[in-house]
Amino acid sequence: MPTHKPHIHLVDDDPDVRAGVSLLLKSEDFHVRAFADAQAVLDFVTPQTPGCLILDVRLPDMDGLTLQRRLKEQDIRMPIVFITGHGDIPMAVRALSEGALDFLEKPFGDQALLEAVSHALERDAEQRAGAQEVAHLQARLDALTPRERDVLEGLLDGQPNKLIARDLDVSVRTVEIHRSNLMQKMGAKSASHLARLALACSEYQHRLLPTTINEKSLS
Repeated sequence: MPTHKPHIHLVDDDPDVRAGVSLLLKSEDFHVRAFADAQAVLDFVTPQTPGCLILDVRLPDMDGLTLQRRLKEQDIRMPIVFITGHGDIPMAVRALSEGALDFLEKPFGDQALLEAVSHALERDAEQRAGAQEVAHLQARLDALTPRERDVLEGLLDGQPNKLIARDLDVSVRTVEIHRSNLMQKMGAKSASHLARLALACSEYQHRLLPTTINEKSLS
């Protein structure tokens, strides 16, 4: 089973490269898992697996660029550092445009690889921290009542309390109560803060605010 410790997942069909790169990384106290082919690492990692990938472009059966695409299809966003002995500019552009963090041509210097790996692990930690924060926000959003959701959506549309009350056929005081409750549940300090929190959740990311939300929206 995958460990919860962040690992560098090295994928290269050359046993000498696997041995040499693993030795270098372990000498710097990195945790390393080495794989000889793309399918092996694809069978091992999940969206919850922390770490990064060092990935050779040319692999048997499934090349590195195809593996990169397959990982994205499975919602595995682990940062990738590509290594290759046959690189060219179009290949590097394709890998980077698909989200790879770095592209190193063999033979690469030890320091270049170590810096790329350190950057990749930092990026992974940032991504996971961000995903955890979004999960917490989503839980708060899920705790809202249907009417609090209605008021929230009115606020996200830049509507004042009076207009929200008219649309929902309730009193302004009722809207104020729902507004106060949802602000507390979401942990929002202001209308603009509430908007940022809500728009961080996937179900509201499609919204384009017609006006800038500010404190006047709560009056």
